[in-house]
Amino acid sequence: MTNLRLANLEIASLDVDAVVIGVVSNEPDIGLAPGAESVDRAFDGGLAAVLAGLGATGKQGEVTRLPTFGKLSAPVIVAVGLGKERDASADGGEALRRAAGAALRSLAGSASVALALPAATAEDVTATATGALLGNYAYLTYRTGNGHKKPVGDVTLISSADAGDALNRAEVIAESVTLVRDLVNTPPSDLSPEILAETAEQVAGATGLSIQVLDEKALVDGGYGGIVGVGQGSVNPPRLVRLAYEHAEAAHTVALVGKGITFDSGGLSLKPADSMDWMKSDMGGAAAVLGALKAIARLAPKINVVGYLAIAENMPSGTAQRPSDVITIYGGKTVEVLNTDAEGRLVMADAIVRSGEDDPDLIVDVATLTGAQLVALGTRTAGVMANDDDVRDRVVAAAGRAGEAVWPMPLPEELRKGLDSAVADIANVSAERWGGMLTAGVFLREFVPEGVRWAHLDIAGPAFHKGEPYGYTPKGGTGAAVRTLVQIAEDIAAQGL
Repeated sequence: MTNLRLANLEIASLDVDAVVIGVVSNEPDIGLAPGAESVDRAFDGGLAAVLAGLGATGKQGEVTRLPTFGKLSAPVIVAVGLGKERDASADGGEALRRAAGAALRSLAGSASVALALPAATAEDVTATATGALLGNYAYLTYRTGNGHKKPVGDVTLISSADAGDALNRAEVIAESVTLVRDLVNTPPSDLSPEILAETAEQVAGATGLSIQVLDEKALVDGGYGGIVGVGQGSVNPPRLVRLAYEHAEAAHTVALVGKGITFDSGGLSLKPADSMDWMKSDMGGAAAVLGALKAIARLAPKINVVGYLAIAENMPSGTAQRPSDVITIYGGKTVEVLNTDAEGRLVMADAIVRSGEDDPDLIVDVATLTGAQLVALGTRTAGVMANDDDVRDRVVAAAGRAGEAVWPMPLPEELRKGLDSAVADIANVSAERWGGMLTAGVFLREFVPEGVRWAHLDIAGPAFHKGEPYGYTPKGGTGAAVRTLVQIAEDIAAQGL
């Protein structure tokens, strides 16, 4: 784990491997961001001109390295772009998060780094520290030898702000996001439903969360037809995990529900091979709920939060559910399974109904639910749907403050007819291929307890990044939705519903 400290020190004399400063774009020129003053003095006020000569433009995330030639104790300056000159917190700190993350990624293998980015307030400190910690992430569990650079060991964040609590918040959030990234990156051979449930038990034990785990027999006895049906084709049986955080002064309860398909082959409706290689990420929603509960337990907002992890492995076999099977969801509603690759909504339906027994004021579910989400919104932006426009807008606003990209989407009433079944209460897919993300949301809405406000986050794209790293986002598991879920809980604790 990275050793992060906050200090108000003279940068020029710091004995570190590199000093990170910010550069802003003042087209057609560049400028130095606040925090770089003493470094600039060491270059006789000419540092911006030197960086411009090296091609620096100040573009967000751009990294320019410069030897100090003995002008500083550190041998290297890393100048990272912050974009157009403006208040560093104007975008909720996202420019600072991305800059710090890009800088730390570029310095992998270094022992110590000083961050002299414009972190003048507690909010800036949180953003900078969060970005640095997330950008410093590397998944090395299966690496052998010395062929991969290790993350930076020690980071000193330079700031005059009295921001110890802000630094602690950044560390709590980053640790929870790191947990989720590690889980998503773990090969499915090493993360069966049972192991994911055991991980939840470890988190609960370390943070004081209460926990209940239903195994395959309890799920059958309890009537959880969605989770049982999806999991019945695998040698690794399913689990339903319930976690709970309680605060003595809480006035509201929020239920978080996460999809936990530890590997999704599509079942008998088998996926093509090139769509299957990243399906270890299909438990990203359940992991996000686990990560959020871990952070919430440590941050201790005045709210009750219940989390459900609906966990199964979707495999083809002689015992797998078949297209045209009819299953009974927890609570009694029947579903005709027309496509076994639309399995996430089945396990989620069980957990959503069950969460209603906790009398929540709000249910928020998060799932890598549909390929249609990527078609509609791309790989970086999650879709948000809800049965209440105000709730949807508040979730979108919370995500924006947390630094996660989401977009509000509708739940058109006309899509419900496509889910009509000739033999059951509802079908799990529509014959109409268009609007698949919205149709999945319409399906889930059928299982929300009457009178309870509900929001649905489809994170199919954002949960797993297949391209090259950028900002504080690595290749592979991203930890999507953790920060949003924590922000939602804190918002309701502070403002109510």
